[in-house]
Amino acid sequence: MTMAGSEVAEVFGDEWSKLVAVLMKDLGDLDLAEESAQDAFVEAAKRWPETGMPDRPGAWLLTVARRRAIDQLRRDQRFVDRLPALASRIEEPPPEPAALGDDQLALIFGCCHDSLGVDAQVALTLRQVCGLTTAQIASAFLVEEPTLGKRLVRAKAKIRSAGVPFTVPPPERLSQRLGAVLHCIYLIFNEGYASANSPELVRGDLCDEAYWLVDLVARLVPDNPEVLGLQALIRFIDARRPARFAVDGSAVLLQDQDRTLWNHAMIAEADMLLRRALNMGQAGPLQIQAAIAGVHDAATVYDETDWQEILGLYTVLRMLLPGPVIELNRAVAVSMVDGPEAALDLLDDLAEQLAEYRYFHATRADLLRRLERGAEAATAYRLAISLTTNREESQFLRRRLGEVDTEQRY
Repeated sequence: MTMAGSEVAEVFGDEWSKLVAVLMKDLGDLDLAEESAQDAFVEAAKRWPETGMPDRPGAWLLTVARRRAIDQLRRDQRFVDRLPALASRIEEPPPEPAALGDDQLALIFGCCHDSLGVDAQVALTLRQVCGLTTAQIASAFLVEEPTLGKRLVRAKAKIRSAGVPFTVPPPERLSQRLGAVLHCIYLIFNEGYASANSPELVRGDLCDEAYWLVDLVARLVPDNPEVLGLQALIRFIDARRPARFAVDGSAVLLQDQDRTLWNHAMIAEADMLLRRALNMGQAGPLQIQAAIAGVHDAATVYDETDWQEILGLYTVLRMLLPGPVIELNRAVAVSMVDGPEAALDLLDDLAEQLAEYRYFHATRADLLRRLERGAEAATAYRLAISLTTNREESQFLRRRLGEVDTEQRY
């Protein structure tokens, strides 16, 4: 029996965070846990195509990773006292799901320790918990890949030197770390729903991971309005996943989607969660973003979308969560209420900050297309294409370019 590399990659998506979480608990050192997990997957990539995937790939990976860790510990006198305990667990199976969930929560909160800056917290959690590459995380942060790599190295060094505990914080300290955890989960979902570097536009594994992680956090803090807001937000957006692609696999814009294909049970659940959150009277950024998504989902057809309500919500959001991407999204709402010319004026103020952001140029191109300024739209589409690594997004932008540039100079 043989297996393709794609199957190893699928197991990586399923098992990475579980493996690192258990190894971190075993070893108490994040670098060593990550290196041992990586070694196990390298071994799997070598052996599984020949032998086939084992019946319990998670258990196989954990055993191999523990053996690699023991080899490393024997070479490093700093960790020699940990050898007996780890050796005794070498053949232990992975923890049961409930205990594994606790280990993963501990990993998330350890990565989001308050000794680190928020950007470092989120980047480290995306790397360790979800196994995103440095390139994927850099795209989410709108920074260069080498910059992000250095940030990860510094974060791990700080965790080691500060002796950061990888445990779920006690209730009195939970709120200090919760915001970074929620932000991290949202970025995981965003990478899954509109992948920057995967050939596929949607990576369902990451969407599902974020869905599971926010529900895991919700079991820890069931009455936090922002946790409820993120639960609602993910559901509102992910409910549209079945309508995001045409039969030929091409991406379908929100305005063109068949809304009968949306998961309306998920939308109803999201609406219930959002109402529960808003009734607490502590509106936060995630709740407002969920409300925006909910307005979109409430329209049975695109032309019935309440853009005035969406614009009002973005005006509130920009006060709670100021930033260029929020301003870009608000400009789209302005274009639907006051016209594309008004939105273009707003984009001029964002050009420098979002010069390397593909959605800025794609948005500007669309506004210019609507104004029938074809040559300028074509230039903007080319810029967006040059910054887009996702195949489906690139193909869509090329089709749009063809609509405004009959010479097809790309």
